[in-house]
Amino acid sequence: MRNSRRNFLVGGCALAAFTAVAPLAGSSLTRQQIQGRSLALLHDESQCIGCDACSQACRETNQVPQSVSRLSIRRTGPYGSGDAPFYRFERVSCQHCENAPCVRVCPTGAAYRDPNTGIVAVDEFKCVGCQYCIAACPYQVRYVDPQTKAVDKCDFCQKSRLEKGLQPACVDACPTKALVFGDLNDPHSTLVQRLKVTPTYRDKESLGTRPKVFRVSAKPGEIRL
Repeated sequence: MRNSRRNFLVGGCALAAFTAVAPLAGSSLTRQQIQGRSLALLHDESQCIGCDACSQACRETNQVPQSVSRLSIRRTGPYGSGDAPFYRFERVSCQHCENAPCVRVCPTGAAYRDPNTGIVAVDEFKCVGCQYCIAACPYQVRYVDPQTKAVDKCDFCQKSRLEKGLQPACVDACPTKALVFGDLNDPHSTLVQRLKVTPTYRDKESLGTRPKVFRVSAKPGEIRL
């Protein structure tokens, strides 16, 4: 039934998706448009050891099929010379952009930004599998679930853990505490306190997407690839 509905809707959505596409510049969301919390994540690359505990916990908790991934660790290097080569470990997952291109192009509203949390999520029952959101995402972190045939990605474990009052699985699983999760609207949260005193950067921030995964560079002065 779900696949039949998806096939029926795909054809009728093309025009709507085309008209939904617009430049990002000058259209970012304001803080006043965010109700409740604005959940975000800090990945401290200087503490990350690339053990993959986060990605394994994500897969198990959210029952992610083996052929796809919500979260992975990209390894680059080695850098330096001598007996102490240096590697960089970078988190690859949804950035939960405040100005999300995937939301802008979705013709059915399946890709949306939760006003109560700021999480960019997917309603699989509204997804018709057109993959416009996959094409629009500059971070290339969305995929089609081989079982549901709907697009999926990281949602900060919104349904599997956040609704139970728990941290995302990756945060709890990290052995070096390289991940900090919290509310940007709470000035007393550990996340906000870290952001106030720690230099960070965000991936492809120049695109105007306003990603909410903050990163601490693994090595001061490192050339970012």
